[in-house]
Amino acid sequence: MATEEVDPRFADLDAWPLTSAMEAMWEGQLAAVAAIGHALPAITAATEGAKAALGDRGRIVYVGAGTSGRVAVQDGAELTPTFAWPNERVRFIVAGGDSAFVTSIEGAEDDVEDAVTQINAARLTAHDVVIAVAASGTTPFTVAALQQAGSFGAVTIGVANNPGTALLASAKFPILIETGRELIAGSTRMKAGTAQKIVLNLISSGIMLRLGRVYRGMMVNMQPTNAKLKRRAEAMVAQIAHCDPSHAARSLEQAEGDIKTAGLLALGLDRVDAETILKNCDGNLRRVFAELTKERNRHPKEAAPRKQGGAVEP
Repeated sequence: MATEEVDPRFADLDAWPLTSAMEAMWEGQLAAVAAIGHALPAITAATEGAKAALGDRGRIVYVGAGTSGRVAVQDGAELTPTFAWPNERVRFIVAGGDSAFVTSIEGAEDDVEDAVTQINAARLTAHDVVIAVAASGTTPFTVAALQQAGSFGAVTIGVANNPGTALLASAKFPILIETGRELIAGSTRMKAGTAQKIVLNLISSGIMLRLGRVYRGMMVNMQPTNAKLKRRAEAMVAQIAHCDPSHAARSLEQAEGDIKTAGLLALGLDRVDAETILKNCDGNLRRVFAELTKERNRHPKEAAPRKQGGAVEP
């Protein structure tokens, strides 16, 4: 496997001047990013498949061991604060259990039985999406977990950095990121790990885009749980409604921190109407504004919703 081989170009890396070594490692990171380009069609297909399966109750389940497992946990842990993805709809299945998040558990990646046990305990359905990550593509724990997940009908996505491997063969949506040899042989926390993080960012962010949790580049499902996020939420409401900051702040308070509802309140809708149209449009603000525009065009002579510093967007 390329990720385990010594690259002849860097066999004497430890003897190089540190400036040269740093430059080489930086270039390796750039190469890792570039390698993702070839996989964009596969990444897109996996994201579309995940969105279609999740509905309003499916879970995103991350699987991995060692470095790959920790990279996966990092991506999943950000879904709730960034997109208000429910905690109960994200799960981690990592070799060695929760303690492996911060400590290396020797031998855990070979524990096929534990992989099957953890998957069984998750009680997967066809609405769940399982994303398994392994640089080698052969990690026994990760491969076994993905195969078991497939037996429950879950959507399975495999991310690996070596071609022709069991993880890719076992996935409904295989994603190969050929990052090649590491500058430090086998240290997949470097090129392979960088590529994995980007791929996971793309998949999870793409899912949230398709589920309407992003509007005009803003994370409109975010929960304003501290002072910084409250200021950010107020700025989003002001931008959505084209209103002044003080009106945005009042609307956000009236909406009890819900940015989408606050944006509609700031535009003049009452709380019941705002919540109703959001529910009917599955929380997708772009669809909400499309519906409001249709309604306005159907009844052009009727009074439009009262506006506070801006107009309803088409």
